[in-house]
This record gives sequence, structure tokens and C-alpha cells, in this order.
Amino acid sequence: ADYPSLEFEYGDADSHAAELSELYSYTEEPEFVTNRRCFEEDFQTQVQGKRWPDLDTAQQKAYVMRLLDGLEVVNRDKRLKVARAILYLAQGVFGECNNELDVLHWSRHNNFLLYQMGMFTAFLELLNMEIDNSQACSSALRKPAISLADSTELRVLLSVMYLMIESIRVELETDAPEWKTSREAFKTELSFPVHSEEPFALLLFTMVIKFCSGHAPHFPMKKVLLLLWKVLLFTLGGFEALQVMKMKKREDLGLPPLPEDSIQVMRSMRAASPPACSIELIEQQQQKRSHRSRRPLMKQDSLDIYNERDPFKNDEAGVDEEENDDVESGIEGELDLMERDAIIQALPAQRPPIERVCFPKGLPWAPKVRQKDIEHFLEASRHKFIGFTLGAGLRTNPVLILATEPTPGCWELLGEEEVQETACEILYRAMLYNLPQYMIALLKILLAAAPTSKAKTDSINILADVLPEEMPITVLQSMKLGIDVNRHKEIIVKSISALLLLLLKHFKLNHIYQFEYVSQHLVFANCIPLILKFFNQNIMSYITAKNSISVLDYPYCIVHELPELTAESLETGDNNQFCWRNLFSCINLLRILNKLTKWKHSRTMMLVVFKSAPILKRALKVKQAMMQLYVLKLLKIQTKYLGRQWRKSNMKTMSAIYQKVRHRMNDDWAYGNDIDARPWDFQAEECTLRANIEAFNNRRYDKPQDSEFVPVDNCLQSVLGQRLELPEDFHYSYELWLEREVFSQPIRWEELLHYQ
Repeated sequence: ADYPSLEFEYGDADSHAAELSELYSYTEEPEFVTNRRCFEEDFQTQVQGKRWPDLDTAQQKAYVMRLLDGLEVVNRDKRLKVARAILYLAQGVFGECNNELDVLHWSRHNNFLLYQMGMFTAFLELLNMEIDNSQACSSALRKPAISLADSTELRVLLSVMYLMIESIRVELETDAPEWKTSREAFKTELSFPVHSEEPFALLLFTMVIKFCSGHAPHFPMKKVLLLLWKVLLFTLGGFEALQVMKMKKREDLGLPPLPEDSIQVMRSMRAASPPACSIELIEQQQQKRSHRSRRPLMKQDSLDIYNERDPFKNDEAGVDEEENDDVESGIEGELDLMERDAIIQALPAQRPPIERVCFPKGLPWAPKVRQKDIEHFLEASRHKFIGFTLGAGLRTNPVLILATEPTPGCWELLGEEEVQETACEILYRAMLYNLPQYMIALLKILLAAAPTSKAKTDSINILADVLPEEMPITVLQSMKLGIDVNRHKEIIVKSISALLLLLLKHFKLNHIYQFEYVSQHLVFANCIPLILKFFNQNIMSYITAKNSISVLDYPYCIVHELPELTAESLETGDNNQFCWRNLFSCINLLRILNKLTKWKHSRTMMLVVFKSAPILKRALKVKQAMMQLYVLKLLKIQTKYLGRQWRKSNMKTMSAIYQKVRHRMNDDWAYGNDIDARPWDFQAEECTLRANIEAFNNRRYDKPQDSEFVPVDNCLQSVLGQRLELPEDFHYSYELWLEREVFSQPIRWEELLHYQ
């Protein structure tokens, strides 16, 4: 089937309302009413006859201060009621609002107010208490089935913290100056902790590990992961902030500016028609054989095809000739249908020549070249034309590093390394010693949430915060819960893919070995086959899935009368062309896979061994330019290993790679003649990289600490030969010291016998 092009704009996150709605499961819907009741019962006793919007700022602050005092009571139930009242404020006092815009307005206003009054710090203390609540953990472990009721307190706390971070993170032009000040203060508080020794993100990572280890199966993992993603997005910065930091760092290092912004270039690219699958090719072959003439097949050079199909030539007859050639040729001579479609759209009949100027000429990317490629080219040229090589004079280390490493042992001569205390650096230092466990835990949850995963008895249960206490008894309730469970899994995949990509990109900018350390542990935890397993499905069905009930989404569900749900309305779903979060997740996972395999031949061979080419080729059916680009990149790096027959049978894919992926000097990807294509011992590359990473971590983070556990020198001559710095007045009191500490102390010779 020829799927339509998807009008999708990639960004840091979805719309503000959509990001807020995904915090709640549909099974949590009754709790909106509970939160409102807790607030109104307390509010009416304090402020009689008034509504929350009628209060001035001073009165609102006074009431929030009273709620803060209520959080300190010993009684757990009373404390939960106060927390629910605060959650109602953070949700936008929807009982006083007439439409969704009013809810979002008051939610934003109240969350800034709550932060300014110190509510986040109070909730952080409560969250630490709940994490360490051994009674709740043991109770959940004893239960055969865990439900929403087991995580009530945690869900309330995490919801308030998420709403505060998400509301304050989003910048608007109409924000008041004090709000801008609060945003910067909040970001600093989350990035550079003052009261504790670790950033807030590390506490959430700890919750993830505790959940995956089985010690806390009641943790609401979807809310934890969403909060963790938004904390990283807020403190480290999104893709636009990353681009600004990258340009600033290049300027500081004296490097030339970047030729383009990758995301902006991809937004301007058009999606291509997907290549035909094997079944379609067989059907085409059978149709062609029935009316094909006896003309022999002709091999066409790709460059000749591009020359013949120059869209700026005035000869339009050539298009028809190529169409006839395409009908008569077989798989070997399969032409670039994708480009032909672009040409037909660019050259309709009777179009004035002046309009053709607006069609972009050339390739979308500026070509690049690595230092290694230049050295290899010069070395090969000297050997071929002059007959000698420089040998050791050129560095040909296959490990990707940004700066030449000094020889071992000379770091002391260079002095202590100056490390800038950025939010990224502080996060890496805090994550360092448990980083492998963090990556394994995230990938475990990703595996459990993947649609291709089958339920196993030993897999972790990620549905603790979506399953109700009483299971559904009607068909309608079962359908609603099924949609809710699928939606729940999709949101988990979205949050994990986004936060992993953020970590990789920021660590790569901060220091290349930080990026390589995270990447290597993702590879060791089988991230590459996991992502390939995720894409080994009908990816178009996943992207167009309708696992949402729009009338139950926040904030619509709290300001409108809900219509009666029927099985037909649940089956129909919404009218969206695609699911934003699922397409966002797919692009993120492809970007992660690209980052793990780029310039790493051992990992590229993993793509080949796991037979990723047909899986990736099926993903090209999604007509979205950015997703197609990252699929084509992954196909390009392994093309040289797939053999001549594969390249011959997939000329349309090869043509798409040439047209859309960046070109590099001496990149022999299409023919497989490159020296890197030979089957060397690729494990040596990973071992060298691992040794360099360990040396970097030891040098920068394992500095000797002043400790009482120091080695003891047991050699008498060595000890007596040491020169000690004595105080200036020592010789005045030396005789007194001898009298008190030596002569007046009896020698107990019998004690020596006990130590022998």
C-alpha cells in the first residue's frame, strides 16, 4: 500500500496539553474528583464564601503556607489529603474553570506559586520518605497482584512534582519577570544541589534500579520515567539549547562554525516513496514477464541516471522514456522511482520555467571529511604514485577520539585538569559508579514495554500504576483497560527513548569519553538487538495506532460532560493521521542506534549479524523524511558488508542513500572496497576503547582522598630516615616531653608476650 506522507514536526516534546495528559492513566480518572473534594473541604474552612481565582496573591500565598504546615503532620491519611489538595491546585483548580485554556492557565499560575513558596523541597522530603518506606515495599511484595492502590501516595507526590517541572520548564513570551527568575532558580536547584550531595535526577535513577531489582514493585514507573525525562530536558537543555552550546564550544575551541543545523535541514526535507518489498517485486516480475519484449537487460550507472534525470533540463520527454524503461527492466535494472516521483511533481505540464528556481538544487547536506580519511587518502596516494609511505608518521587509530592522547604517565607533567562544573558534568559524576546498572534497568523496562515482547513469568511488571483494584467485568471495561495498557506502554517507550538520546547527546558534547562510556554499556546490555526487535513489527501499524480516548484525556475530561462510551467509539478512536508519541519514539530509537554504531565497525557487524537490513528496509514504508533519513544512515554503514547481490537488488534504496545521506570523502560505502570492510578482529577495537575510557574515568574521578586508611611503612630504617617537619618551639619543650612520655612511663614487658 502507498501510505500518505506524515505531517510530523520533530521537537523536544509534544504540545504542553498532550504532555500533561500522558501523566495520567485512564484508570486514575476518579481521582480527579477525590483531589477536588479534598481541596474544597479544606478551602471552605479557611476562606469562606470565596473562590480560588477571587483571592489576591497575598491570600493565595497565605493559604499555600497553611497547606505546607499540613504536610508536616504525623498522621499519614491527613498528610495524603493535604497532598491531594495541593495536587488539585497544580492541576489548575478545574472546578472553577469553564474550558481547557482556563485550566492550563491556572495550572501554570499555581505551579509557579507553589515553587516560590518552597513546595518542591517539601515534596522532595516526602518522596524520600516514601522511597524508604519498607512497610509499603514488603506489603507490595506479599501481594499476588499489584494495583493502583499500592502506589497512591507516590503517584500523588510524583504528579505534583511533574506538573511543577513541566509548567515551569515551558517558556512563553508573556511570562512575567519574576517567573523567568523562578525558572532559572529552579533549574539551578535541580542541577546543582545544595542540600544534598546528588542531583534530583539521581534519586529518580535510584527508583528505577530499585523497581527493576524487585525490591519495590509498587513504584509507579511511568510517572518516574516521565519525571526523569523532563528533569533532564529542563536541566541539560533540549535540542535547540544543545545546538547553541555546540556552536559556543566550537567557537571557544577555534573551530569553524557548523555548516547547518541538522534538525532544521531534516524539517525541510521531503519524504520519499518507500522501496517495494519482496512480495511486491515478485508480483511486478510476473506482470512484466507477460508482456516484456526480448530486449536484453541493461545495467545503468547511478551517475548516468542522475545526469539523465536532471529536473532542471527542459527536455521533458526523457521522463516518459525512463518510465518505459522501468516497466521493461527487471530487479537488476530497477530504477529510482522515488526520484522519478519528485521529478514528476517538479515538472508538471505547462509550468513556466521561472517557477523551477524555487526547487532546491544539489544535495541537502554539506559534505564532510575526517582527519583519518585524509591521512588514509594521502598514504594510499603516496604508495600508488610515488612508491613510498610515511608509516608511523600518520595516526590511523580506529578509535574515535577528539584530541590526541598524551603518552602514558605524562598527565602529572600537564598539571591538574580543569573541569568546568556544568550540569552535565555534575550528573555524570553522580551517575558514574552505578551507570551500568542504570542502563540495564532502563533497557529492561524498555523490553517489557515493547509491543513485540511476549509476556514472560520472569519479566518485570510495568503495569502496577495502570491496573485497577477490581478487574473489568464487561466487554466495554475490558476494551477501555486494553487501550489504557497499550497507551501506558507507549508512553514508557517514549520517555526512555527520549531520555537516553538526551544523555548521549549531552555527554558527547561535554566529553567524548563520557558518551563512549554510556554507549559501551548500552551495547553490553544488548541495546542494539533490543531496538532491532522493536522495529521487527508492522511499524506502520504501530505509528498509526489509536490507543487513546480523547474524551478521557486531561484537561478535556475535567471540564466537559463525558459522553457515554461505546464499543464502537472505542474502536474508532481519534481522527489523527498518526500517533505523535509513537513516531517520536521510533525516531529517537533510530537516532540512538545511529549513535551507538557510527564509526564502530564491530557494532556495524552486529547490525549485519542480526539481519537488520530487511527490518530497516520495512521501516522505510513510513513516509516521514526524518525517520527515513536515520534508517538510510543505518543501511549505508552496513551496505559494504551485505554483498553485491543485495546492492543490485536494492538499487532504489541505494539511490535514496545517495540522495538523502551526507557524503564523505573517500567513503566507499556503495562498493565494499574499503579496507575497513575486511573482517579484522573487531573486538580489539572495543577493548582499546574500553581501556581509554577507564583511564579517563580513573584520571578525572578517582582522585586520592585524604583517608586514615593509608599504607603503613614497616621498615625501621625507612621510618627513622624520614625527615619530619618539627615546630619551631619543639627544642624548648623537648626535655619535658621526654620526661612525660618516655621516662615516667613504665615499660610493660609482659604485654609483648600477648602480641606474639
